[in-house]
Amino acid sequence: MPLVPMRQVLMEAAKGAYGVGAFNVNNMEQIQAIAAAANDTRSPVIIQASRGALQYSRMRYLRNLIAAAVEENPDIPIVMHLDHGNSLETCEQAIALGFTSVMIDASLEQDGKTIASYEYNVKTTREVVEYAHRLGVTVEAELGALGGIEDGHGAGIRGDEHLTDPDQVEDFVKQTGCDALAVAIGTSHGAYKTLRYDESGNPLPPRLALERIEEIHKRVPDLPLVMHGSSSVPPELVEIVNRYGGNMQKAMGIPMEDIKFGIQRGVRKINVDTDGRIAFTGAIRKVFVESPGEFDPRKYLAPARDALTELIKGKMTDYGQAGHAGDYEPMTLQDAKKTWYS
Repeated sequence: MPLVPMRQVLMEAAKGAYGVGAFNVNNMEQIQAIAAAANDTRSPVIIQASRGALQYSRMRYLRNLIAAAVEENPDIPIVMHLDHGNSLETCEQAIALGFTSVMIDASLEQDGKTIASYEYNVKTTREVVEYAHRLGVTVEAELGALGGIEDGHGAGIRGDEHLTDPDQVEDFVKQTGCDALAVAIGTSHGAYKTLRYDESGNPLPPRLALERIEEIHKRVPDLPLVMHGSSSVPPELVEIVNRYGGNMQKAMGIPMEDIKFGIQRGVRKINVDTDGRIAFTGAIRKVFVESPGEFDPRKYLAPARDALTELIKGKMTDYGQAGHAGDYEPMTLQDAKKTWYS
């Protein structure tokens, strides 16, 4: 099975009323873990790389590692997605290397931190859409700005600043022609998504503007919505990191019930990065503490890969994508071009 267009995966998810996890990668072990989890649960999956990941691993290395995952799992629909592309040029580079989906985040300027104007967002997104659709490639856009800073990306905002305005959504989608829309509802990148604590000092979940998802879905019922910054930051994973020499603060991410609320109201793509980092790091720290003489990377990267596989299997089950890998005949980019963009 070739890499598939993300639009098909998200449209099928809409038919089945489930979400699809989009998992960030930087190296071989992470890709192997995602592919193993998808195979074990029979799940379609989105493997995505941020600009930071592509700088670290180089585009071609990640492209070829994902291609290997596709070859090893020929009956699993796999999307290769560029996360938070900052310009037409970045998206063009990814598409040239075979990415079947790109995100253009023009809610921020090219530095990835400065809030952009609505007009800039529309113009830049439309340029990417026009280029990508000629090649059958799916385009995800963002309206409103995500808080937090991770991997060099994010507006660093808190509170209700720059949430997606439902009144702009229909105009934005009409002007840009995007295939999926990331909405800003109060989620943020990173492990520390909330500054709220209870009387005992335990973190509370961030206040999300979930009603905006509902309102946006009413305005564009056929458009797949995307939740960024959707890691749950499981306390048991944080505890493992800290037990074996880490120093992570108490934190709380997005509760699963909030993610499921979104899935019931049109969210089809759920981005997860931080949870995977925590699981991976905890497993490595455990090996270093319990076997301080160990120096073979295989001896600590293999347990990290296994820990990540188990985490992702749980996400796939929770999002509802498990068991749906064989529901449909996968499309090629040429199929997508003829079906939707010609």
